[in-house]
Amino acid sequence: MEIVGLAGAFTKWDWGVLLGYLVLCTWVGHRMSGKQSTIKDFFLGGRSLPWPAVSGSIIATEISGVTFIGVPGTLFALNGDFSYLQWAIGSILARFLIAKFLVPLYYEQEIYSPYDYMGRRLGRGAKKIATVLFTLGSILGQSVRVLVAAIPLKVVTGLPIEISILIIGLFAIGWTLMGGMQTVIWTDVMQFILFAFGGVLALIWIVGGVPGGFGEFWSLADSFGRTRVMDFTFGFERELQFTFWVAIFAVPFQNLTAFGVDQLNAQRMFCCRNAKDAGKALMFSCVGQVLTLLMLMVGAALFVHYHLHPFNEAEAELVKAGADTIGNSQVRVTGEHDYIFPMWIVTVLPAGVSGLLLAGVFAASISSLDSILAALSQTTLSLWYHPEDRTDEEMEKLNLVWKSRVLVMIWGLLLTGFTLLLNEAREGIPILPLAFGMTSYTVGPLLGLMVCAMVGRGSIPGLIVGAAASFALVALIRPDIWVLLGNVDVPLTWLSVFHTFDADLLEEGKVLSLFCYAWTWPVTAVLTFLCGWLPGKNYERKQAA
Repeated sequence: MEIVGLAGAFTKWDWGVLLGYLVLCTWVGHRMSGKQSTIKDFFLGGRSLPWPAVSGSIIATEISGVTFIGVPGTLFALNGDFSYLQWAIGSILARFLIAKFLVPLYYEQEIYSPYDYMGRRLGRGAKKIATVLFTLGSILGQSVRVLVAAIPLKVVTGLPIEISILIIGLFAIGWTLMGGMQTVIWTDVMQFILFAFGGVLALIWIVGGVPGGFGEFWSLADSFGRTRVMDFTFGFERELQFTFWVAIFAVPFQNLTAFGVDQLNAQRMFCCRNAKDAGKALMFSCVGQVLTLLMLMVGAALFVHYHLHPFNEAEAELVKAGADTIGNSQVRVTGEHDYIFPMWIVTVLPAGVSGLLLAGVFAASISSLDSILAALSQTTLSLWYHPEDRTDEEMEKLNLVWKSRVLVMIWGLLLTGFTLLLNEAREGIPILPLAFGMTSYTVGPLLGLMVCAMVGRGSIPGLIVGAAASFALVALIRPDIWVLLGNVDVPLTWLSVFHTFDADLLEEGKVLSLFCYAWTWPVTAVLTFLCGWLPGKNYERKQAA
């Protein structure tokens, strides 16, 4: 979709601020990178990083461009409201459980990832399964984060989105090679600060332009039903995604995996000086929910703004005509609302300020990608050399730092390539559901495997069966794979036999799920655990050497 007129709104001052911020991030990352002589330095920051920095890094990774762009867009769309905030309940509960139970388990052993722990408890077969699942989930989930930043970059520069994706990928590889986790964490802290500043600035700016100020803004948003927070409707339908019941029964499973088992976030906890600091870093990262609230407020403010000031011709072309009436304009709820906030930034904010906010989105995507590159490099290396079973002296003789850098480059190219494929397949899918949904394939199996490791009982064949069955179950709820196949003209009408997708739309070659995918998180976790635990054998716990 070509954007007419908007690229010209991004001035040379904006370009200067954007490039200057990227240079600053690179310089800070280099200055804080420290010595990278061993893989402990490269992957764990030498276990010397202060917990406030680690906490800020966790928040920045959780928020990233997905929240900064996707959350305001989700509220702006048809029937959008504050109900997404309910998920904070399950998120905070999960972090408490991880800090209380998982962090001490990890720190009493000299390990680099949760998968090393699984290998010690259930054998190397379990470690291989977990690494494969993590790799698959990373490729599916993190590519969305890259796409999130490529969208505003395309809007404001007029560059093809493919070029935008390549730029992000190359920067991410460079940042990761520069300083490992030290660079990743300190650049994350910068993104956290800029996101908070950008959200506050946007909210104040929009509300300041509403006659009557905050009171009028809130009253108008409330009159359209945009301020609702709690939704106690119970059900499994697709529309009932952001409800209280999903928040307390499904979201904890997703967050237990995301923060306690997924190496993307868990690797940050391993960078702390001790288990107590790691627990603090994780619990204080709950502050990130305030940023989520802030971006929901921005979404509501955008709704009011465009109700009072309907789209002009260029803006209407960007979002196109569709279902939801806002003032005299129409917005189709098929993903175009992901452009709303970037569009407002470049058309309303003064030169330089818009460049700063979009620099934050751009840099955050690079930061998210370099985080996953470090994690993928570490887990791949661990499969080959098993550092948890070797001494530091043995590890140094293997020259693993150089090998880890090679893996960073390989994974960077692969992830960038997959993002290009995802861009071709995402038409009509909003960013926020896509970001959560793409990881649903591996959330449950990873958590089920971890529980088997904690109880010290599991069957490797059973865990494989459970993971495969879980993947198939999610595929019958989520449309992602089928949308991709539909784009290459593969018939999809046979899916109607499962009664999980809209049969009428399948006849038209379109895929719309009938059920809320969030419930697959607890179901697949329990399924994988039972498949591994019931036929499994007991293992004696292996202590650190």
